Amino acid sequence: MVPSSYPSLSSCCSPQDIDPWHYETTLYAHGLSAIGGVDEAGRGPLAGPVVASCVVLPAERPSAFYKDSKMLSSAQREELFFSLQATTAVIGVGKVVAREIEFLNIHQASLVAMQRAVEECAEKLHKRKIDFLLVDGKFQVPLPLPQLPLVKGESKSFSIAAASIVAKVTRDRLMADYHQAYPEYNFIKNQGYPTKEHRLAIKEYGPCPLHRRTFKGVREYWQQGERTSSSEQGSLW
Repeated sequence: MVPSSYPSLSSCCSPQDIDPWHYETTLYAHGLSAIGGVDEAGRGPLAGPVVASCVVLPAERPSAFYKDSKMLSSAQREELFFSLQATTAVIGVGKVVAREIEFLNIHQASLVAMQRAVEECAEKLHKRKIDFLLVDGKFQVPLPLPQLPLVKGESKSFSIAAASIVAKVTRDRLMADYHQAYPEYNFIKNQGYPTKEHRLAIKEYGPCPLHRRTFKGVREYWQQGERTSSSEQGSLW
């Protein structure tokens, strides 16, 4: 829900005409000083954590054109991530690992990862505080902060787009590290997503400790007596 003190946020132009700095400009015009964009990566994989990021960009319109990480190549994401770190942006990252995902379910795990990212970002702001959150998706972060969920928010807010890049790059790097320990699953290539090659590897070698044992495509190969959760997940939400 849009707080009543920011009426112009809910009366913006049509989605295709949204300036991706519109929401930030409107909020800064109301006297706010720290607006966090929040997004996550890794809801769909069969293995690895879900990773979220909260990014507070400088108040000036960004010179870099941040956009949805899924629309960028790996090299483009890395370049934008590097350029973002060279600015005065404040960045927080939160993650929820496979065992937590099994216990919480992936929807709740994504929100917890976002909460952790916001909390880390807030800590880095020191004496300042986060005034408002722009969140990708339909759901609010479980924190007592004014916020606005935006479906396809990466295309509507530079702050959310920047967060999507940080979350994706951070998660891809983690999966590349995990590849060294479990090369048979080729995490460096598939990042834990359910590719045909990955599914065949699970069938051949069984799940490793990074796999989400309640997910369809993994639970079939996990010994019933060793499960840590009775909550099975056949879909992401």
